[in-house]
Amino acid sequence: MPDATGEPAVSPLKSKTGLARIGAAVGYSIAGFRTAWQNEHAFRQELVLFAIAAVIAFGLPLSLAQQLLLVAVLVVVLIVELLNSAIEAVIDRISLEAHPLSKAAKDLGSAAVCLALMLAAITWAAVVIPLALK
Repeated sequence: MPDATGEPAVSPLKSKTGLARIGAAVGYSIAGFRTAWQNEHAFRQELVLFAIAAVIAFGLPLSLAQQLLLVAVLVVVLIVELLNSAIEAVIDRISLEAHPLSKAAKDLGSAAVCLALMLAAITWAAVVIPLALK
């Protein structure tokens, strides 16, 4: 159905429904992870950190809720890094020319990653330091 400007309100690329849509979404997600692994150095570093830290988190004498919290904040870092990489890809797709708005978008994405990393570090410190002091 067209919107007020006569343009389609929904992308014609969104034609899949039901199980076909779910299958396509899984395929797109796998392609996204593959792209991030192949092209994004920071994502690879954070994924390795995630794997090591998750093993440590589940090995600590903590409640399951605390263990899941430690892992969850690391998943947040990965999510934010993927979104930052998507922003960077879109900016680079539009133009590789230096522009203040392109720089601002990339800097804002980087700031979001920084906040996610700080959240993870503070959460880990809040949970693990009291354990170490026992």
